[in-house]
Amino acid sequence: MKYSINLNFEQIKLPPFQDILILAKNSPQGKIGLSRSFELLLPNGFEMIELEDELIEAVFVQRNILHKIPADKVMKLLREHVFPTVCEGEIIRVDFKINISVDNIKLEY
Repeated sequence: MKYSINLNFEQIKLPPFQDILILAKNSPQGKIGLSRSFELLLPNGFEMIELEDELIEAVFVQRNILHKIPADKVMKLLREHVFPTVCEGEIIRVDFKINISVDNIKLEY
């Protein structure tokens, strides 16, 4: 008898997402439980934004993102591009990468 085994592993970071988590209504985990879990794993790492929405219960956003872009602008992007694809009961992880570039810097000495 012969066995063939393949192993694949990588280091993970906790929490298991880095940027944004969208919590749809009726998902297996509630916003309070997730909020407490994140506080244990990464204190003050995420801000919970609660919504008055038919489908979305809350959005957890990494505070570093909100330091660079105001919450209302982040939420506008999510509403336009992500929320339409979310189904009831889902938890959606969003990679939200920000690139900052500065052009035409003039220095006088």
